[in-house]
Amino acid sequence: MKNALWTPSQKQIEATRLYQFEKFLKDNYKIQFKNYNDLHNWSVADKEVFWKAVWEFCDIRASIQPSATLKGANKFPGACWFPDCRLNFAENLLRFRDDHIALISLLENGTRRTISYAELYQKVTGLAAALKADGITAGDRVAGFMPNIAETVIAMLATTSIGAIWSSCSPDFGINGVVDRFGQIEPKILFSADGYFYNGKMIDSLRRLEEITAKIQSIEKIIVTPLTCDIPDLSSLENAVLFPQYITTEETTRLPFEQLPFDHPLYVMYSSGTTGVPKCIVHGAGGTLIQHLKELQLHTNVTRDDVLFYFTTCGWMMWNWLVSGLACGCTLLLFDGSPFAKKGRILIDAIDNEQISIFGTSAKFISSLKKVGIKPRESHRLTSLKTILSTGSPLSHEGFEYIYRDIKSDLCLSSISGGTDIISCFVLGNPALPVYSGELQSRGLGMAVEIWDEQGSSVTEQKGELVCITPFPSCPIGFWNDPGNRKFHNAYFDLFDNIWAHGDYGEITDHDGMIIYGRSDAVLNPGGVRIGTAEIYRQVEKVDMVVESIVIGQEWKDDVRVVLFVTLREGIRLDEPLRQRIRTVVRENTSPRHVPAKIIQVDEIPRTISGKIVELAVRNVVHNRPVTNTDALANPEALELYRNLTELQAN
Repeated sequence: MKNALWTPSQKQIEATRLYQFEKFLKDNYKIQFKNYNDLHNWSVADKEVFWKAVWEFCDIRASIQPSATLKGANKFPGACWFPDCRLNFAENLLRFRDDHIALISLLENGTRRTISYAELYQKVTGLAAALKADGITAGDRVAGFMPNIAETVIAMLATTSIGAIWSSCSPDFGINGVVDRFGQIEPKILFSADGYFYNGKMIDSLRRLEEITAKIQSIEKIIVTPLTCDIPDLSSLENAVLFPQYITTEETTRLPFEQLPFDHPLYVMYSSGTTGVPKCIVHGAGGTLIQHLKELQLHTNVTRDDVLFYFTTCGWMMWNWLVSGLACGCTLLLFDGSPFAKKGRILIDAIDNEQISIFGTSAKFISSLKKVGIKPRESHRLTSLKTILSTGSPLSHEGFEYIYRDIKSDLCLSSISGGTDIISCFVLGNPALPVYSGELQSRGLGMAVEIWDEQGSSVTEQKGELVCITPFPSCPIGFWNDPGNRKFHNAYFDLFDNIWAHGDYGEITDHDGMIIYGRSDAVLNPGGVRIGTAEIYRQVEKVDMVVESIVIGQEWKDDVRVVLFVTLREGIRLDEPLRQRIRTVVRENTSPRHVPAKIIQVDEIPRTISGKIVELAVRNVVHNRPVTNTDALANPEALELYRNLTELQAN
């Protein structure tokens, strides 16, 4: 067994909410466990008692407490959680109403604002009153074309306090990308800012709003937050009003939270949309709430004393996950702008300046810091920092080692994996377990996650499909406008009957951690051998001259050959010695099957707006197949770099 990079002390373990939860189980349910593996096994075997205990431990607020935990336990999909309770999502996030700081809002240009829990409650109360005055009721849709600022959080909470459904995307989406999403759900109200700041530039949103509202006829009113100027000119927009003028300012002391069923729709999220029109994924209020509270408290150890940060836009599920931290009473740090501003130091500076204790980011950000040689432990204090979270793509071994070597040696580094599909995680961190290089620490409590081979058998220390074999509360209600749930069933339950197949390719390790090798649909198949793309990225990451890479399988002579595209450091050109170096690193650390048949230099790697590389889109371009929805990409023009390449026409 390999050595751990970090192991929590007994004092650290006993300070965790997970430790307190185990004590709660012992005191109230007379059950106790030898280790986390035993706890996890129990949580999926006796899931009704487990989720009831989570409800109680996390103190979920409800006007009608549940008398039953689960009906239809063998139906997947179709299980019904907490069927007779009545609650409100926003009420649970607004349970604290004191002077403790709820939100710190930072912009790339240095603008900083804070809002206390008491102020947040009052602002949500005023906005909810205005929405109700405009006729918004439970089940109506409200959309946000918003940067990651306090007004976005206020708008979401006001919307969900009424029982209306919130849906958002970030303002860097193209017009068609916004229409493809919001056009399907037909919102009545659209929240926006007048613009935003990114990478040293001020970008206007008002002109795009004109086109968006012209194409989405359901929008009755636009509420605009002044961000780039004090009084934006709204004369070109019909039925538009500024946020400060719209919100009700009369003295209001009580917010009447609409009490609704556990599975009442809360959010509409969207698939990436790189292979077609985005799927509209509907998530329920109760399932989202209890799953997020479990993850935030038990797996991330969030308390009132924490400052919780995740770099995210409002078009990524990590924003929804972050905002649920309000139910823990902590301080949320919202940042909008480029994470690489101030030469990559703006977010590292924020750790010290704002006393961030839990810092969430992407594997790409960590890799970029490493590549440019930033060593925060030499330039910053980082005394507040206790946890780093990473998601978006698998974090390489080198990324793990960089954090413990060059950022901080005594912290819990949690690589996490799940997705928009479940608005949460299947595999994630654990503050009471060791951290091993390249591994996700643990399967989520209550999540019956296994790795299955192609015959549908559960395997360990062997690669296969990541599946969840029993129901969980944050399973989507379904897709918007999907008669008979046909698309929903085909997306997750078509591979194995009554089993959620997530589309990830992974492996459970000998100490019950997990390695994610990439998406199943991007798995390479040279000579019929399945290879996860992350296996190759991990090796290419070691080559200093390579900044980024993307790998695909090209159909070639009745087989598949591995093709690697690389972007290199400025001034470096790909020559044969560098190609051989890359091949040698891959071969020596994996197998001859992993070695790319072709290595090609490109100027740019195409990504989604949330930062994920798009292997399937590149593969389609290479094979002259259509990419049907380029508005989901941050840099769609980059796809042209992969079209009709002469290097791919030859042996």
